[in-house]
Amino acid sequence: MKTPMSSDTKLTKDEECESVDSTKYRGMIEAPKTSHLEAVKRIFRYIKGTMHLGLWYPKGTGIETVVYADSDHAGDYVDRKSTSGICTFVGCCLTSWFSKKQTALAISTTEAEYVSAGKACQQALWMKQALIDYDVRLDDVPIMCDNKGAIDLSKNPVQHSRTKHIEIRHHFLRDNVQKGHISIKKVSSVDNITDILTKPIKRESFNYLRLGLGMMNTFHKSC
Repeated sequence: MKTPMSSDTKLTKDEECESVDSTKYRGMIEAPKTSHLEAVKRIFRYIKGTMHLGLWYPKGTGIETVVYADSDHAGDYVDRKSTSGICTFVGCCLTSWFSKKQTALAISTTEAEYVSAGKACQQALWMKQALIDYDVRLDDVPIMCDNKGAIDLSKNPVQHSRTKHIEIRHHFLRDNVQKGHISIKKVSSVDNITDILTKPIKRESFNYLRLGLGMMNTFHKSC
């Protein structure tokens, strides 16, 4: 299996779909339906076929830190909430990552991306503080984002009427940009590594982004 999930997969809460043995598959998913079970089986087949892949952490890499942020706007077909994805690199090494559904409903792509960038800011500030313990002090940490609207919003001190609905807690991103703790930079959607954590994508893109994460044959020893 080349990818963990087909890019055509759309999982929904289908009450009319045939149920399967929830006891047998309790360790996979809760109250599974046939379509969900097939999706889980595909993930297991992908893992089985990629046991030779792993993250490689070579010696002598730099300490330049960069955080990638992305979102899949309204990607949940049940409640239409968005998914945030974050990847943090120190040098060429992936050090932390997560994929999580946003708690609030984003009414635009810009809002979903802005919320994700805010999560990336939290990661960047945490990493800066953690490195201080090793007597390493970073200037601003770049956050890579592929949404121009979110980037503009992070740099603009004026609260536009169309963004007043965004919770105040997310605007600490802009505050940290103004203080020089982090910076927001544009990355193309094709090269936004975190896209792999937000939604199913086609095989070619998946392989390209997986390599960008640093996933390689465990016998391969270059970065």
